[in-house]
Amino acid sequence: MGRPTVEAERRDQILAAACDVIAEIGFKSFRVVDVARRVGMSTGIIHYYFETKRDLAQAAFEYNFDRSLARRTPLLEEPQGARERLHAFIGSYLPADDDTIKAWRVWAELWVEALHDPDLQELNERVYGEWRRFVAAIIRDGQDAGEFIESDPVLEANMLIAMIDGLALQALLNSRSLTVARMRQACDHHLRRLEAVATS
Repeated sequence: MGRPTVEAERRDQILAAACDVIAEIGFKSFRVVDVARRVGMSTGIIHYYFETKRDLAQAAFEYNFDRSLARRTPLLEEPQGARERLHAFIGSYLPADDDTIKAWRVWAELWVEALHDPDLQELNERVYGEWRRFVAAIIRDGQDAGEFIESDPVLEANMLIAMIDGLALQALLNSRSLTVARMRQACDHHLRRLEAVATS
């Protein structure tokens, strides 16, 4: 694979900085000048790549998803069993390290803004469609191998993703009742239910 061009590297730097700013101060307070300061460029250079703040924000949300996917793809491609892959996948979602917390904060800002933006709703639909396919494929593999109960894998994927999202938001809000440790406990309980028949 060839070396990324200077323009591609600069674009990535801008998007990474935009994600940092969105995670730290939220979308409503997010300004192009904040991104320019963070990355050490002029606002003119930022606008060369992204005409408007909205263009930059949408690209940052997509970048956040692509980075999240890149971090998890190796887990999903491991040659181990479906049970281990699903456990590893869920573990990677726990907001327990700086990168994952930042990614969750950007996701939360996307969801709030998407309530009023059809383009972001479409982005959410696309990326969540990809997550569902990944999770449903692991569950289907586990069913084929006799590791998971027989049920609708898409329904199971939807339930699992919805549970992770809800628990993670509570953990991000520093809930005393729903800590990261309790999130892990709840996810493990759900997986035991999925595995119950196969392991009994």
